[in-house]
Amino acid sequence: MNALITRLGNYFSLVRFSHTIFAMPFALLGYFRAINTKGYGFNVRLLILVILCMVFARNAAMGFNRFVDHKYDSINPRTAGREIPSGKISPRSALLFVIINTVLFIITAALINKLAFFLSPVAVIIILGYSITKRFTYLSHIVLGLALSLAPVGAFIAVTGRFDFLPFLYSLIVIFWVSGFDIIYSVQDSDFDSENSLHSIPVIMGPRRSLILSSLLHIFSVACVLAAGILGNSGLIYWTGSVIFALLLTWEHIIARPTDNISIAKAFGTINSYAGITFCAFAITDLYIPLSF
Repeated sequence: MNALITRLGNYFSLVRFSHTIFAMPFALLGYFRAINTKGYGFNVRLLILVILCMVFARNAAMGFNRFVDHKYDSINPRTAGREIPSGKISPRSALLFVIINTVLFIITAALINKLAFFLSPVAVIIILGYSITKRFTYLSHIVLGLALSLAPVGAFIAVTGRFDFLPFLYSLIVIFWVSGFDIIYSVQDSDFDSENSLHSIPVIMGPRRSLILSSLLHIFSVACVLAAGILGNSGLIYWTGSVIFALLLTWEHIIARPTDNISIAKAFGTINSYAGITFCAFAITDLYIPLSF
């Protein structure tokens, strides 16, 4: 039993399951926005399927990322202790894990509706494709943002079976937000990436200018938050959450230092997890408690 628990713990660590917190709140926002639309209602089965899709997709994406990067991880002092380089999980087992989660994601999408099923291979290409983009483009951060941005649109489609502009704005929030904080995260590996012919914004622009670009992307993210609030006729609770979101991103850029990996880690992990959860929690609450100014 202890061995099984340890093995499961290794897989949870492999995919950084705690980082699901970045995309899951936006999936829930897309879901609750959809059921709040006239003609739709709360469906427990559908909510569970949306959550399962999120979990399987992210497991596949992170597992594949660790699989294709394990040779680089083994020579990077910061990542040498990860599960595959350290021998806790074999590359073959990690790949099998990816395949299983990919299949489960497509099956779950098929249980939702036809459009979700037909779009699931496209989603798989995007979420898995991110992991190889650092080999040939400096825009890998944008691809990661695109991968996570599928969450609110996917959840909305799961309920309604159609596209809509408002969840698209939610996706733009995610693209700019995630791209921005991934650039911050990549600063700590800029020297390693440069030495190993890997592409990233910090490699081509340098750490300091990369942090400036990151701040601009976060300004765009906040602008999309404002646009979504206006389009959605949002109330006081939404705008309160928007202000908190903007303040947290501002604080992230205040503390992030290009030569201080501890501040980078804090800005990337802790602050962004609070930002995403807070904004989505306030936005969802606003759907049901529409307080006016």
